[in-house]
Amino acid sequence: MLRQLATLLLLSPASLMPVQAHQIESALTYLDGTLELSSSFSNGEPTQGAVVRLLNADGSPGTELGRTDASGRLTLDLSGLDDGIVDLQVDGGPGHRDYLEMDVNDGVVNPDAVVSLPMGLMLIGLLVSVQRRNDEDIDGRQHRQ
Repeated sequence: MLRQLATLLLLSPASLMPVQAHQIESALTYLDGTLELSSSFSNGEPTQGAVVRLLNADGSPGTELGRTDASGRLTLDLSGLDDGIVDLQVDGGPGHRDYLEMDVNDGVVNPDAVVSLPMGLMLIGLLVSVQRRNDEDIDGRQHRQ
């Protein structure tokens, strides 16, 4: 779903807005078989103490995986996750977030297939999810009458 919304965002007038000065940029790599998240601000400073969490299907905060260290790094263990697409948020504080969409298979992620998503896209995805839930509630009430 997020990839479809990415296309909409890229084609919208909002995508022509200037980039903010301290956007977060994150990457996933395997070092000696361990998945490591590396995150920094666009000016190169590491995102120290950023909260890294999974997002629920509706875009709300989910399980916290940890916080980045002084170098902006965090080792991730995804072995307990179900297979499928997972959304990860790196939260460096208000206005300083990065979102990664990754496909987890048996606790393993292909770092080359990870998609980084702009915050605006996540907001659109959240609005779509809220609207969908509202529509389901209305439909559910109609069926109960």
